[in-house]
Amino acid sequence: MEYSIRDAEAKDMAQVHKLIKELAVFEKEENAVEVTVEDLIRDGFGSNKLFHCYVAEANGAVVGMALLYNRYSTWKGPIIHLEDLIVTEAMRGSGLGAALLGKVVEHGYQLGVKRISWEVLDWNEPAISFYESKGANVLRDWNVVHLDEKGIKTFLNKL
Repeated sequence: MEYSIRDAEAKDMAQVHKLIKELAVFEKEENAVEVTVEDLIRDGFGSNKLFHCYVAEANGAVVGMALLYNRYSTWKGPIIHLEDLIVTEAMRGSGLGAALLGKVVEHGYQLGVKRISWEVLDWNEPAISFYESKGANVLRDWNVVHLDEKGIKTFLNKL
């Protein structure tokens, strides 16, 4: 199947949101998605852009996406964080994931970043193998730390 990859537009965010929900189901977190289509439009296309997004299209539908944003490493300098790379289940194995990742890597190279970072669940062996086959290092000795909205409030209440 043929597909194309391009910069996302605000009009794509409803389909991007569907992909985000599909990923949440895959990751066994189907009720965790709080972001709305309106949030994605505001945060990706408003006056204070918080992310960049690429979409993959096939037959007029968005079938994949990569969402990334700038970060800064105190050790390395400018980096980008790949928040999610999602390919709809029907398109997995088509080369679309590799093409999307390639677009992200090209973007990072053009920006002159020192690193591109992302997370992968420890049980998602197909994704881990895929990333390692592309030259990525999966750091199995680091733990991801999150302070969620409730945790932020708890923290501030203890100050």
